[in-house]
Amino acid sequence: MTSEQPEDITPKDFEDALKTLEAIVRELEQGDLSLEKSLARYEHGVGLARFCNSKLEEAEKRIEVLQTNEDGEPVGRKPLELDE
Repeated sequence: MTSEQPEDITPKDFEDALKTLEAIVRELEQGDLSLEKSLARYEHGVGLARFCNSKLEEAEKRIEVLQTNEDGEPVGRKPLELDE
């Protein structure tokens, strides 16, 4: 565990999390942070990435539900496929 703990702030939405994650990536790419601060930012970024992934999975499930009829049968469209 690092001496400087990562920020434990839950983002308000996907866009907020993605914006913060992008800022963390830029900071880490610059290479100006100490090892401890880099680790803390990385840990925070991992949490944000998990949050974003969870939100994307929720959206995919909602889209699949919207693409089925009341019997759960597809209504002429194939489920959304996300590249991993």
